[in-house]
Amino acid sequence: MFTTVRGRSVIVTGASKGIGKGIARTFAREGADVLIAGRNESALQAAAEDLAAQAQGRVETAVADVSRVDDCRGLAATALERFGAIDVLCANAGIFPDKPLGELTEADVDEVLGTNLKGTMFSVQACLDALTASGRGRVVVTSSITGPITGYPGWSHYGASKAGQLGFLRTAAIELAPRKITINAIMPGNIATEGLHDMGQDYIDGMEAAIPQHRLGSVDDIGHAALFFASDEAGYITGQTLVVDGGQVLPESPAALEGI
Repeated sequence: MFTTVRGRSVIVTGASKGIGKGIARTFAREGADVLIAGRNESALQAAAEDLAAQAQGRVETAVADVSRVDDCRGLAATALERFGAIDVLCANAGIFPDKPLGELTEADVDEVLGTNLKGTMFSVQACLDALTASGRGRVVVTSSITGPITGYPGWSHYGASKAGQLGFLRTAAIELAPRKITINAIMPGNIATEGLHDMGQDYIDGMEAAIPQHRLGSVDDIGHAALFFASDEAGYITGQTLVVDGGQVLPESPAALEGI
């Protein structure tokens, strides 16, 4: 049995929908007090009401744009005000606008790197003192297979941001170790979310065909991975990555999946 996270304070950024909301739900069901953050107040409130139906702990909201240092500091202050501590930070906020490399503008790149990469760094930085005070601080970063392992046309800026998160992770793990804080990353494959469904049924069918398990992952699959990294039992794991993709990155070619 894993040690319970009941009563621990958890921040999940980008949690009004999709993977972030799924991570928040997993912790809330286990009795943690969860602060969900995002840029859209009405979406956050709707998510909080939905999560509260299954929560064994408190669910609170905070409007924050993680690309802004002051917003990240305000987010940490809100968690301390509401819950009195920060034990776990799930740095999940991310955006993935589609645009070919030849059409990318400076603003396009800044927007993606600002949220996905700088937002991760600023969120961790803002929570450092509180995570240290916890004595068992945990940081869980939502990266992706896209960028670190695979590529996809139109997502060069997204892929760069996700690979950048892992570069940050490895040095951060060394710096955070004396503070008794671990930091690890989850690398999701194709997960069934609102954003993925926006890609269309043909895209979904193609992705399912390319995955050895022949199905998309669920947000709960990512939530359970985050819960593991946040556990006491994972206290000797830091600077590591966990691919959660149903085996998507394993086939050498589409032919490897023929007949299975």
